[in-house]
Amino acid sequence: MAALLPTATPTRGPDDRRRYPNRPVWMGVPSKPVQAAKAVTIAFIVLVMLYPFVYVIAMSFASREAAASGGLFPTSFSLDAYRSILGGDVVTRAMLVSIGITAVGTTLSMIFTTTLAYGLMRTRDVPGAKFVLVLVLCTMLFGAGIIPNYLLVRSLGMLDSYWSLIIPGLISAFNMVVVRNFFMGLPSELLESARLDGASDLRIFTQIVLPLSKAVLAVIALFYAVGYWNAFFNAMIYLNDTTKWPIQVVLNQYVVQGSALTSIQAPDQPPPPGQTLQMAVIVVATIPILLLYPFAQRYFTKGVLTGAIKG
Repeated sequence: MAALLPTATPTRGPDDRRRYPNRPVWMGVPSKPVQAAKAVTIAFIVLVMLYPFVYVIAMSFASREAAASGGLFPTSFSLDAYRSILGGDVVTRAMLVSIGITAVGTTLSMIFTTTLAYGLMRTRDVPGAKFVLVLVLCTMLFGAGIIPNYLLVRSLGMLDSYWSLIIPGLISAFNMVVVRNFFMGLPSELLESARLDGASDLRIFTQIVLPLSKAVLAVIALFYAVGYWNAFFNAMIYLNDTTKWPIQVVLNQYVVQGSALTSIQAPDQPPPPGQTLQMAVIVVATIPILLLYPFAQRYFTKGVLTGAIKG
């Protein structure tokens, strides 16, 4: 009986188009020249994307002679640039500031975003939830602007405070919408049965909703962490004390503007080349946040797509 049924598996071979003339081109098996062209194109794109990273990392380890030679990749390596920037206190202190802001900001953002999303998913039970949802959505279309934001932060007394880097971006409307849609995709029968058993909203939220939403929570936490780590514009506006600068502001001052590179090197060592110092600072500022991606990569498809489509 099974032998009489037509198979749905596409037949591979050069006569695939002749046997299935009505099949769209993108569903057919490409010929070997097309497969080779795809492989070459993908390899070229990967090479173009990886070359800047490899070049920056290689130049950060280049010795003085290799950096002066001007080749594509250095032939001899040295750790002088890393000893110089990590031997002083500017980059080390900025790294600790960025780590603290990222950890505290991400934790608070996740708490406020998930609780707000849980409240706004129950528009029938929470009075005024629809009005609050409209207000949140309006922030995705209209922004207050730099000057009103600065005046608000100053009136709240948060200038030269780390809270000025966390409070203004505490809740992202886009992330809240994604989390809310994911919550709305959870089985309503499960939540209703928990209520019938006498569970409170706090218990349902902490013991049922959050454990079932690990995928979207991991992705949103990564979004917040990357945002706090890369943010430097608010620090340039709100922080006048240079000892409170995060690593991205240090990166902008010492690498993008190319000024005062010698101030971050140890005084008892000869100065490494400026280009090597710049690449070392870029690596130090980039590697920590890149280490988070492998842990959240498996949640990306399920977390983002499910949260964006359902609801």
